[in-house]
Amino acid sequence: MIELDGGSATRSNRTQFIKRIVELAKEIGLKIRLIYYPPYHSKYNPIERCWAALENYWHGAILGSVESALGWAANMTWKGLKPIVHFVSRTYEKNRKVAPDDLLQYQDFWLPSLLLPKWDITILPL
Repeated sequence: MIELDGGSATRSNRTQFIKRIVELAKEIGLKIRLIYYPPYHSKYNPIERCWAALENYWHGAILGSVESALGWAANMTWKGLKPIVHFVSRTYEKNRKVAPDDLLQYQDFWLPSLLLPKWDITILPL
């Protein structure tokens, strides 16, 4: 299960996200369930709580470089755990879409729930 906010990069109607998450499920051979938080409910999202802990930890420090930000993030603890911090330098192209005809091949793997189709989606690794 992956918990997600309703941000623009991971919305359940984003064609690139649908394509990539289906490809991931197929590659790892696991069923993936996506659970979306409703709008304005980020207080329940563990990632958001982790960001709050990080902001409290660096307590207004000047993050004047990538190295500084990575150092602060790598040395914090949250609930007794240290994070694994990686710098990702890859730039992702914006406005890429999967053509409707190409998206059809992913629809058999994408199963929205009957009760909450926008907020609870299961991806099968068929």
